Amino acid sequence: MRKLALLAAAAAAALLTMVAPAWAGSPHFVDGTVQATVDGTTLTVTGKEAGLGDELQAHVTATATAQCRNPGGNDPQAGNKQSFTAAGDFPVMNGKLYFSLDLAATFQPSCSPPMTVVWLSPVVVTDETNGITTTVSL
Repeated sequence: MRKLALLAAAAAAALLTMVAPAWAGSPHFVDGTVQATVDGTTLTVTGKEAGLGDELQAHVTATATAQCRNPGGNDPQAGNKQSFTAAGDFPVMNGKLYFSLDLAATFQPSCSPPMTVVWLSPVVVTDETNGITTTVSL
């Protein structure tokens, strides 16, 4: 009987040791994967996050500032500088997630030719579910 109790206790301890890492999480953005690219007036932010444990999804936001610039390289009005944000919920699989967010710069009045939209650094990326933030330079 005593051997059976010791065997049961050892099996339970082994099971807890194997299961515990699945519950633990250490959320972080994976170095070098968070990037920002510009295509016209759209800024796309992509990346990977790991260490999320057994979460089902995470809410990620990206925020950046854009402004209108004239052909002479001048920024004509302080009012043409605006902050833009995009957000989404992304599924977590095996403790990691991949995200892609598009920020669209729309100005009122419009930033039409010969003016161009210029995105400014840094871009701030936040996992609001886990309370972590990183920045990306353009």
